[in-house]
Amino acid sequence: MHKVALGASALAAGLVLVGGTMLSSTASSQIQASPSYVPIGVSASGTSSTVWFHEPSSRQAIVCQTVGQGASLAIQCARTTLPN
Repeated sequence: MHKVALGASALAAGLVLVGGTMLSSTASSQIQASPSYVPIGVSASGTSSTVWFHEPSSRQAIVCQTVGQGASLAIQCARTTLPN
């Protein structure tokens, strides 16, 4: 009977370990440090279009504009820091 009690205790300990592992939060080796840009405006004229983005925490503004058309379509962007 001593062996049965020891086996049941080992089984219970294993179940607690597995349950605790499943309920614990997962470890993440990388932090999400990418900025989150908020679109603030869009305009279009002829064959080009422009979009403006703002990243509040770094006070950065980005503007991107399409240049050309068809197979020679390109996107040009510029970035600046907004004044305080």
